[in-house]
Amino acid sequence: MNRVVVVTGASGGVGRATARHFARSGDRVALLARGGAGLEGARQDVEALGVRGLAIPVDVSDAEAVDAAAWLVEEELGPIDVWINNAMATVFSPSWDMEPDEFRRATEVTYLGGVWGTLAALRRMRPRDRGSIVNVGSALAYRSIPLQSAYCGAKFALRGFTDSVRCELIHEESGVRLTMVHLPGLNTPQFDWCRAKVTKKPQPVPPIYQPEVAARAIEWASRNDRREVWVGWPTYKTILGNKIAPRLLDRYLAHEAWEGQLTDEPLEGEREGNLFEPLDDTRDRGARGSFDRRSRSRSPVLQASLHPGWLAAGAAALGAASLWLLRRHD
Repeated sequence: MNRVVVVTGASGGVGRATARHFARSGDRVALLARGGAGLEGARQDVEALGVRGLAIPVDVSDAEAVDAAAWLVEEELGPIDVWINNAMATVFSPSWDMEPDEFRRATEVTYLGGVWGTLAALRRMRPRDRGSIVNVGSALAYRSIPLQSAYCGAKFALRGFTDSVRCELIHEESGVRLTMVHLPGLNTPQFDWCRAKVTKKPQPVPPIYQPEVAARAIEWASRNDRREVWVGWPTYKTILGNKIAPRLLDRYLAHEAWEGQLTDEPLEGEREGNLFEPLDDTRDRGARGSFDRRSRSRSPVLQASLHPGWLAAGAAALGAASLWLLRRHD
């Protein structure tokens, strides 16, 4: 059954890839973002796949604007079935070099944007007792790294908010589902347009995945009752490693994650980026960034996670093989 889906941060990166993925499933997609060129490009992508796309310019840090966008979506497309909170903003910088308004802005977009989107969706979904909300998180919602203190703090906050609201929905036996999808390093344009106060151009922490990998996980999460989805082996390794040896990870990431987020390409002075205003609004940057050659289009770990039967079959096969070897050497 075709659904009405809202995607925030839809003009580029993960949001853009996610909008296309829903459109391929026949869903009508409302696209929320600030950048006009990217927003129009996203609408054209969706409609080229044969479904209705509705582009709505909105800054998700504005709660009233987000609720007004939700109202417009239901007027134009019908009742909202799925809401994806994906919009984000970051600053690559040591924390001591950042200004208060930079911390505030990254938090308002990445954390409060998710809060306002969730609440706007709930105002419409709870009375109908149905719907799905997917908050896009990160491995960095469990394990912070250097040079992105504002972003990491906001993702931690979004995870805490999501867990709290989920408990409230369970308490009232609501039919609305709330899930979170945690992502690894992705090849998105954010590394070309984010604010940066470092000496070299930023990059995702390797290994790098294409945004379409994230899009598949987000679309799957919207249809299935899973508390969280972890995308890619790096996400599993980061989250589980932090549970086992957080102090060791502190020391490891102090060096590896600092250098791992920087390319060899010098950055001339501070880059203003798109923190407060869209960057070069006449240019559509699409879903992918500038790391295509180094990016993976598939994640076997994700596929196994989305299909638990595969894991059971693999474990059974491994057990049978082990038993056979033991009998051979008996």
